[in-house]
Amino acid sequence: MSDSLSSPAPRHPSRPKGQPRFPEGPQADPAGSHFERRIRSFQPRRSRVTAGQADALQRLWPKWGLDIDGGRVIDLAELFGNTGPVVLEIGFGMGEATAQMAAADPGTNILAVDVHTPGQGNLLNLADRNGLTNVRVANGDAIILLREMLAPDALDGLRVYFPDPWPKKRHHKRRLIQPEFLSLAATRLKPGAILHCATDWEPYAEQMLEVLTAHPDFENTRADGGFAPRPEFRPLTRFEGQGLDKGHVVNDLLFRRVPHVPSAQPPADV
Repeated sequence: MSDSLSSPAPRHPSRPKGQPRFPEGPQADPAGSHFERRIRSFQPRRSRVTAGQADALQRLWPKWGLDIDGGRVIDLAELFGNTGPVVLEIGFGMGEATAQMAAADPGTNILAVDVHTPGQGNLLNLADRNGLTNVRVANGDAIILLREMLAPDALDGLRVYFPDPWPKKRHHKRRLIQPEFLSLAATRLKPGAILHCATDWEPYAEQMLEVLTAHPDFENTRADGGFAPRPEFRPLTRFEGQGLDKGHVVNDLLFRRVPHVPSAQPPADV
């Protein structure tokens, strides 16, 4: 890998306090205090941004980036420049798997959401280097995106790969896959759309299976009501491979949005 992609971004000691690190890039807190406080299912991580990632954020964010401010409903056809199907991916890490899926299926648009700045820059960089025009990167809270910025039946699929398992019992309330989240997601998924989850934390996998099975808006694609084998379209990531080498068990869940007319109003308590 070249130095331009791996070396740290240069420091800017003269940057005034409060000025964004990347003026043309993602905002630090796009939604601000406009929405109620609630338990977050994610925890922002701070890590060093490489020069290549910083360059991608500066060059490509105005073109392919989206700050989740909750201020408008997005026209997805306008955002992607086409009327192709749109899949929402919540939490993409460094974006390698997202880029691979986008390259393998150029007819499907991927709206990828995360709060990790280096990952945002890395995915933009990968999309640019590989000529991927079907990827858009969103910065901020996926709940606000779903609830405030997406129209009913807007999505053709939803992917949640390796979300934070919040292993301590007192933190289980922070897990993303909960009944309230599923009710919200169901209003934005088209009938028949697939919700695909994957995790290497077995207790969380069992909870996901239980919650999804009990939810009236979703049905398991597996006739036996269990976990699904990893589909070919989901790449085996380096992180996942390391876990498998350590004996971790990875479980995939593929549930279909039950084909009935969803409510136009999302739940108020998510």
